[in-house]
Amino acid sequence: MSFPVTFDVDRSPVFRRVHVFLRLALLVIVGWISHPLGLLWLGIPVVAAVRISQKGGRRYVDEDGPTVTRVLGWILAVVAYLALLTDRLPGGNGVPVRLEIERSGSPTVGSALLRIIYAIPSLIVLAILSVIGAIVWVIAVVLVLVNERNAESLWRFLLGIVRWQACLFAYLASLVDRYPPFRLETRSAASRR
Repeated sequence: MSFPVTFDVDRSPVFRRVHVFLRLALLVIVGWISHPLGLLWLGIPVVAAVRISQKGGRRYVDEDGPTVTRVLGWILAVVAYLALLTDRLPGGNGVPVRLEIERSGSPTVGSALLRIIYAIPSLIVLAILSVIGAIVWVIAVVLVLVNERNAESLWRFLLGIVRWQACLFAYLASLVDRYPPFRLETRSAASRR
């Protein structure tokens, strides 16, 4: 049974060296502000809980779901850019990142806030994978600087980490009822069908 979140990225055939330095600058800026995953882990469920308290669970999923999906898609497009999955920043024409969420359930304020706690096991595993991903990312950066290419195996591993984040963000936003799977999915969405 597949999880109701699909995240995919069109792989860039060439990664330009100048974007490596732009990524490093963005990572420094993001690091100054705070770790984005930590803010999102707390912020997404709180915002969902506020909206659920105003509208009710089903209306939140139906009415706010498309907007929340777009916002999460933009956040994940930034993460995909930083993770060397694409060489295009979010916002232009020809978006290389696709996020689809089959929204379900009727969350409550309590269930939205409890997801902060429920997500901890997934966050721990994701943090461990992210440490490994940081090493993989450094190797990918060296490859891009040397020959403007990112090895497919490295790219797929980093894609799996961002897909895990996509599933976790959809869960934290109370857009899906099911807990994110503990799975590092590296195949493309088309090959899974």
